[in-house]
Amino acid sequence: MNLLDELRELGVSVDEGVKRLGGNTAIYKKMLGTFTKMMKNYSFEPDFDNTDYEDIIEKAHAIKGASGNLSVTPVYEAYSEIVRLLRNDQPEEAREVLVNVLPVQEKIISAIDNS
Repeated sequence: MNLLDELRELGVSVDEGVKRLGGNTAIYKKMLGTFTKMMKNYSFEPDFDNTDYEDIIEKAHAIKGASGNLSVTPVYEAYSEIVRLLRNDQPEEAREVLVNVLPVQEKIISAIDNS
C-alpha cells in the first residue's frame, strides 16, 4: 500500500490536501515530511498539570494549523478541540482528547516517516 492510501485509511483527507497544493502530490508528500518534523518539535504530553496553559495552547494551535493546511483531519479536529477546551479552562477534557488522538497521530507520523 502506498503512503497516500495508508493515510486515507487513517482518516487523512489526502485528496483535499493535494488539491490545496494545486494538485501536486510531490509537494504534498514533501509537506507531510515537514509536518512530522514540526510534530516532534511541538509535541506535548497528556500529563500537563499546570494552571498556565498558554504554552500548550500555542503548541496545539500550531499543530492545528499545520494539520488543517494538509488536511490531516483526525489531528486537526483533535487539536482544534484541545485548543477550545483549554481556552475554556477544561484541562481534563482536553487531556482526554489528547490521549485519544495520540495513537492515531503516531500511526500517521509513522506512515509518513516510513514512506
